Amino acid sequence: MKTFARLTGCALALGTFFGALLAAPPVQAQDFSGKPIRMIVGLAAGGATDVMARLIAQKMSEGLKTPVVVENKAGGNFIPAIRELVAQPADGHTLFFISTSTLITQPLHPDYPFDLTKLTAVSQVATGPLILVARNSLGLKSVKDVIDYANKNPGKMTFGAGGGTGSSLYFALELLRSKTNIKVTVVNYRGAGPALNDLLGDHIDAMFDAMPVMVVQAKEGKVTPIAVTSTKRSPALPDVQTMQEAGVPGYEMPGWFGILAPPGVPAEITQKLRDEVAKAVAIPEVVKLLDSQGMQPLGTQPKEWGDYLKSELATYSKMIKDGNLKPE
Repeated sequence: MKTFARLTGCALALGTFFGALLAAPPVQAQDFSGKPIRMIVGLAAGGATDVMARLIAQKMSEGLKTPVVVENKAGGNFIPAIRELVAQPADGHTLFFISTSTLITQPLHPDYPFDLTKLTAVSQVATGPLILVARNSLGLKSVKDVIDYANKNPGKMTFGAGGGTGSSLYFALELLRSKTNIKVTVVNYRGAGPALNDLLGDHIDAMFDAMPVMVVQAKEGKVTPIAVTSTKRSPALPDVQTMQEAGVPGYEMPGWFGILAPPGVPAEITQKLRDEVAKAVAIPEVVKLLDSQGMQPLGTQPKEWGDYLKSELATYSKMIKDGNLKPE
């Protein structure tokens, strides 16, 4: 496993804009009761979820005039992160920045101790597809190449799963395996950042990830983009096929990011936080950045976000049951 310094370097690959976010001092508290806000991320630093959280935290800090500090609490299928969240007062000063991975963990593990739909929904931040990429030295260019290589080398092709067996990145692979019957070896990581490090170092063969990090890696020629998981091509990488175009019928898996809070946060506090999220994703430089990374900014209302979570939970629960998908 590579060092944290190298892991952080993967996050900085998004450019000087994100680099400034990682290094920027917090805005001095003048509002929101003058108490710093913690934004917990249940994954390691350097992946798309962490980078997106830092972007939104910085912009919320500026709007609220209160420091919003990102804390990484990786591992344990997000349970340590959620346990930390629900132990805090319902005052809006502790938030949980999640991705599709966080939600999928719940139906994938029948004995999961938390129900994310019971937490306070603040806002859905952004949405966009996941992307399948391969290490350049492997020479694969298409989904057909991936399938052929896996079939010729059963069990030998390695896929990194950032966030482990409960993540959307793992689930995206499981969906591919269920539809193509390829036999590959899964290597679990505490986040997409460490998985990307090993992909760049030729220690694993391929991985799924969210667009924000991989668009940059692909455009810089550091990884080979294979296909996106949406039904339409991404404007950020218009030459990359969708899974369905590439011959995997019925394959669709969107990625998204959103914010939750402990149960029972008062409606007026929740609304204030949501409004700051909406302002953050409407800033022209943020809109331009998200668009360049294949993400659509949202900033939805709390009820809409809560209803969407319930719908997504039902969708993935059915997919897991129908596909008989289980964590390794």
